[in-house]
Amino acid sequence: MQDDEVLAEFRDSKALLEGHFLLSSGRHSAHYLQCARVLMDPERASRLAMALAAKLPRDIRKAITKVISPAMGGVIIGHEMGRALGVEAMFVERPEGTFGLRRGFAIEPGDKVLMVEDVVTTGLSSREAIKAIEEAGGEVIAAAALVDRSAGEVDLGVPFFPLIALSLPTYAAAELPPELAASEAVKPGSRAKP
Repeated sequence: MQDDEVLAEFRDSKALLEGHFLLSSGRHSAHYLQCARVLMDPERASRLAMALAAKLPRDIRKAITKVISPAMGGVIIGHEMGRALGVEAMFVERPEGTFGLRRGFAIEPGDKVLMVEDVVTTGLSSREAIKAIEEAGGEVIAAAALVDRSAGEVDLGVPFFPLIALSLPTYAAAELPPELAASEAVKPGSRAKP
């Protein structure tokens, strides 16, 4: 799947929003990718996951024994990646602030894990999820995401494979351009303000 085809999926599902947004990272942006919207159509979610799985090098793809994603944003794409790769999919969640496995999910000794996110901006959630997976005994051999918003800057400590990399500028609150500073930020994501 080419970049223009991926963006068409976001546009067709009205998942590429414009305005003034406060991202989960605490940064501001004039664009927001509402991955929940692009993934709410099971056929579209499956197509995107298959395209993302195809981006993984064959040796990594063959080694993966589990897919784990951070809740909430990564749950659907994580499940679809599990289907695309033919392995179990689980998620870590943080009901009390720190990611961990719950709901009877368990990692077996020797499990090679692919950590999957919807969107990576600063990589904070991804690194926290990787840490929780490793603390539970998994070996994270790679990370993947539908969208890399970091402009190629993120370092997750493992090989990282996004379906598409977008350079949509983000700003600290003190650096807002006038057009964003003139409007109130909307917080469309699922995480509380930092």
